[in-house]
Amino acid sequence: MITPPGTRPASAPSRKAVRIQRTRLAAAAALLLLAGCSHHGTEAAADLRTQTLRVGNAGEPADLDPQVVMASNDANIDYALFEPLTWIDEKTVRPVPAAAASWDVSPDGLVYTFHLRPDGRWSDGRPVTADDFAWSYRRILTPAFAASYSYMLWPIKNAQDFNAGRITDFSQVGVKALDPLTLQITLTKPTPYLPSLAAHQTWLPVPRQVIEQFGPYDRRSTAWTRPGHLVGNGPFVLKEWTPHAQIVLEKNPFYRDAAHVRLQRIVFYPIENGDAEEAAFRAGQLDVTYGLPAPKIATYRRDHADELRIEGRLATYYLFINVTRPPLDNAQLRRALALAIDRTAIARDVLAGSRLPAHAFTPADCAGYTCRAGVPDDFAAARRLLAAAGYPGGRGLPTFEVLSYDTGGSIHALEAIQAMWLRELGVHITIAPLEERTLFQDQRTRNYTIAFSAWLADYADPSTFLDTMVTDCGNNWAGWSDPAYDRLIAAAESTADNARRYELFQQAEAILLDQAPLIPLFNGEQSYLVRPDVRHWHPSPLSFQRFQDVWLGPR
Repeated sequence: MITPPGTRPASAPSRKAVRIQRTRLAAAAALLLLAGCSHHGTEAAADLRTQTLRVGNAGEPADLDPQVVMASNDANIDYALFEPLTWIDEKTVRPVPAAAASWDVSPDGLVYTFHLRPDGRWSDGRPVTADDFAWSYRRILTPAFAASYSYMLWPIKNAQDFNAGRITDFSQVGVKALDPLTLQITLTKPTPYLPSLAAHQTWLPVPRQVIEQFGPYDRRSTAWTRPGHLVGNGPFVLKEWTPHAQIVLEKNPFYRDAAHVRLQRIVFYPIENGDAEEAAFRAGQLDVTYGLPAPKIATYRRDHADELRIEGRLATYYLFINVTRPPLDNAQLRRALALAIDRTAIARDVLAGSRLPAHAFTPADCAGYTCRAGVPDDFAAARRLLAAAGYPGGRGLPTFEVLSYDTGGSIHALEAIQAMWLRELGVHITIAPLEERTLFQDQRTRNYTIAFSAWLADYADPSTFLDTMVTDCGNNWAGWSDPAYDRLIAAAESTADNARRYELFQQAEAILLDQAPLIPLFNGEQSYLVRPDVRHWHPSPLSFQRFQDVWLGPR
């Protein structure tokens, strides 16, 4: 249910109550983790013997159904439980074989034929077949399932029409199992990055035989994803899921390449508080953290450089603007807010140099694409635009609530923006920190006015960012629509000429930045901690790891 502006259902906690509850849960989880062992040297030695990897994974997963999850930290778990047709190589960001041993492309670029490995198995021992993949794609495209990420399959012939209910016969969609080990994908137009798309979590196979035991296949959040029920085709299986405490995976003996998987166990800890996570790492209770609070980076650079990782990410952090709510339906007002931010100061001073200023939605040099248009830091121009919008000095504007992740980095950045907007524009905001699941839900249902958000590339191409803002995209949480933008993106997706595609993207992104349904803030580098005895943990611009390659051993 979408909550009307300014109200909440009587049964729902206030944002303050949610914040207090989540803080207590995070603190309790951290205390339990820290109490788990009195001597971290003993713990580390035991983990080496048992090949148990302990990973901080930020928030509690919203789900483990790969066709539902939105957050990268949720998908991180799914990639250990399921195997896609292809993987994205961490070093090259190029697709490599995974569940498919190879693939062929027709001369016109419209037909991809994936050849599955004959030794692929589900964790219950059944063979993985082309029909499993075809049924999974039918499920995510089914209109009643309402998957926000269904557009990741729209390059497939008739997939968008089936997803929208304009056709109901799935046999008209370009997905066909030619035989148990051969999957044919026919496209509407050439999509040269299709093998990269096939690595996304939305393309993961899901087990029909299990899902249908727990209700209709298009029903969300059934018990099929619980321990003892979940069946996957990946290197690990789900053994325990204790909400707000830990998710435990164990090696899958039926995995096709189980002989080469050295980790026996992975424990994911949903610690949202960065300081608590760092304390757990320092106490020897974590091998890898999800992040590292900016104020602690200098200390680790000086004293523990071998544990600190600062790596580039194809990611942009930004503010979503709900353009369906007046007065933010006024593009001049949104543009004024976008101009009145000193991004360099936030990246350098507030975030301790752990991020880069972002003046466009797409990160610079995204597969060779860098946006020509950009949002400058220009307070004088912002004041002129605010006056032109009818709100000189901020007079007549309400106080805007800005939703945020319940973590230090985003809150500190928003506090800096709060001060800038008040000083330069006379615009007042309040900051409402929420746990990740609630933040995503409020944005998805447009139960917000302004919200802090982030987009991590699904693959190495500017389309992974710009596609999200077309009118009917499930991830366009701003409610923004511009026919010219939609036409340019559609034209870009209809040409195989990369230079032409990029020029169309340039024109589209210029419209996006001028209309400002989102306000770019900074680009990702990810600061986190890894113990020296974690082997084969490679830098990854898309943040995902192939856990089947990771192992523990002294250096």
